[in-house]
Amino acid sequence: MKNEQILLKSRPEGTPAEDNFEIRETEVPELKEGQVLIQSLYISVDPYMRGRMSTAKSYIEPFKVDEVISGGVVGEVVESKSDKLKAGDKVTGMLGWQRYNAMDASQIRKVDEQLAPLSAYLGILGTTGLTAYFGLLDIGQPKEGETVVISGAAGAVGMAVGQIAKMKGTRVVGIAGSDKKTEYLEKELGFDATINYKTTENIYKSVKKACPNGVDVYFDNVGGPISDAVTSLLNDFARVPVCGAISSYNITSLSEDMGPRIQPKLIKTRALMKGFIVSDYAPRFKEAARDLGQWLSEGKLKYEETIVEGFENVPQAFIGLFKGENLGKQIVKINQE
Repeated sequence: MKNEQILLKSRPEGTPAEDNFEIRETEVPELKEGQVLIQSLYISVDPYMRGRMSTAKSYIEPFKVDEVISGGVVGEVVESKSDKLKAGDKVTGMLGWQRYNAMDASQIRKVDEQLAPLSAYLGILGTTGLTAYFGLLDIGQPKEGETVVISGAAGAVGMAVGQIAKMKGTRVVGIAGSDKKTEYLEKELGFDATINYKTTENIYKSVKKACPNGVDVYFDNVGGPISDAVTSLLNDFARVPVCGAISSYNITSLSEDMGPRIQPKLIKTRALMKGFIVSDYAPRFKEAARDLGQWLSEGKLKYEETIVEGFENVPQAFIGLFKGENLGKQIVKINQE
């Protein structure tokens, strides 16, 4: 068998392009004691990976040039030198963008494909669901009758946030980038109102109209002008979980991302704005997984996936995130040789 890997060939300047990546053929790794050989079935591509492609200081080390990129993967154990896992087991973990990974069994976890499709463990039952759960419930703390606004609402995290917020009895307003997406949020997921930020003439007026009683919780996935508009409408004691800032991930100069000064608004409203990383909540992952799994089995939680097929298309799928091509979680299905 031969292995294929996707490496970071060069650091992107602005939006990533296909020539920033390289597909390389190599040997399938040999196993050491305690390791398993995993054949990739699904690979996750996520916006945060863009930050790891630069050398800017962040909460996680950057990818190295000419080395394999890593991220969430679901795969099948095809060989084992561990008593914890056997051939045929389905597993997930942070693995390399390659067809085969050799990993210590302690660094991955077994998943149950009877509970949900395997791809769900990269989305609603994986980091995506955990991010929505803790960001909204721990920081946002939505209360019945309040208004919750979500930017990037048609993405995997945004969809989950909106549905959990509805369970808490709130009015949910979603901001997304196409009529197809806003229609899905309202008709399929029960959002109370939506805004297409690409077609609205004035995002501030649109948010104000959708939120006649102001904004109590703003789940921020995008930053930029959209967040400027929403935060200007915060109510007293509002909460703002800051999950992402995709609008600024590809900027090449700080002058491209200047906005209003938010400190006076935070002082006047006594609002809380807090950034978070889902790994901060690792000791509570079992709690969240239990609740998410229960809501999913009860039909209270739906999810969408945009699945691209073919290992060679992983870079294209990643780049597509910054063009708004995905509805829900962006995943690549790896065709088996």
